[in-house]
Amino acid sequence: MGPYLTLFTRGSHSRQSIDKAVADCEIHELPAARGCTYVVPACDFALALTCAQGTGEEQEMKVARKLGVTDSEIDKLSSAILTALKNGPLDPEGIRQATGDASRSLGPEGQMKGMTTTLPLALSKLQVLGFIRRLSVNGRLDQQRYLYTLWSPNPLEKSKLTKEEAYVELARRYFHWIGPATLPEFQWFSGLGVKAAKAAVDPLRLASFDEDKCMHPQDLDSLRSLKPSKVEEFHLTSSLDSMVLLRRNHTSLLAPQDLNRSILGDKGIASLGSVSDLPSHAIFTNHGRLVGLWEYDKDAQNIAYCCFEPKNARLVKAVEATEAFIKGQLGDARSFSLDSPKSRIPRIQALRDTA
Repeated sequence: MGPYLTLFTRGSHSRQSIDKAVADCEIHELPAARGCTYVVPACDFALALTCAQGTGEEQEMKVARKLGVTDSEIDKLSSAILTALKNGPLDPEGIRQATGDASRSLGPEGQMKGMTTTLPLALSKLQVLGFIRRLSVNGRLDQQRYLYTLWSPNPLEKSKLTKEEAYVELARRYFHWIGPATLPEFQWFSGLGVKAAKAAVDPLRLASFDEDKCMHPQDLDSLRSLKPSKVEEFHLTSSLDSMVLLRRNHTSLLAPQDLNRSILGDKGIASLGSVSDLPSHAIFTNHGRLVGLWEYDKDAQNIAYCCFEPKNARLVKAVEATEAFIKGQLGDARSFSLDSPKSRIPRIQALRDTA
């Protein structure tokens, strides 16, 4: 439910308005940087797909080739899929039936490597090349059952971006989104090597900020002239919100006294400053400080949270607004595919005990 919460937190958008934007193809869930899936606006469809090329799907092909799969075999399967989809959207099983023996099982060896058939390889390739797009079966972003449909016109059809130009554009957006940031942080997000990341950033002529951090000069001027609000507001975000995802360095958003706070991580009790990723959803202030964690208790239909700041009316209001949004429009707040009301019980109890 990350995309829903991001748009609700920042713009008070309802689930229905977000779903309509998806249906109208104003925003779409696409392979993008590092081959990972992101929800992006229409103006960035071509950029996202160009940055995705040669990443995830190429790594999958490297594994597949060791299992005896050839590139020509995937090309033939891709052609068969495009022919099958001319009659309308299909789910993976419908595509398998429509393409007959064009796809095949990769046997026990493939299963051990998480690759049961050749069909996902072709679907991934066609998505990255903009020939097909993936549709949620019920139009929502918080589930993982899909149909596939032809994409016409292909968003890459009129794009003249080279891979190098695409990464410069990605860097330009990245430092507008989350600057100040370091070159290694951009390198992680983009999936580039050290040399390629530097080549993407150099044309931007970024301004230096706080030793190794950089940002656009105009943004630096804005930052220096900013007068922070004296009123502290609170915002509940997902654990994968851009505030933490883009840098993957949530410790820089914590006050020094909060680094050693105990939390329940994947491997038991740990300090908040020692884990790579947040174990639960986040609470931020309007000043950008990470001040708490939360989870949705589906059985109780409320939010369990622990805030490092004293409880006040503004915090309660933010919690209640998010709670009402989840309860009334989403039904649950799953953070990843294997998350479930049952699996998060220990995290919910730990948050309540800490609070």
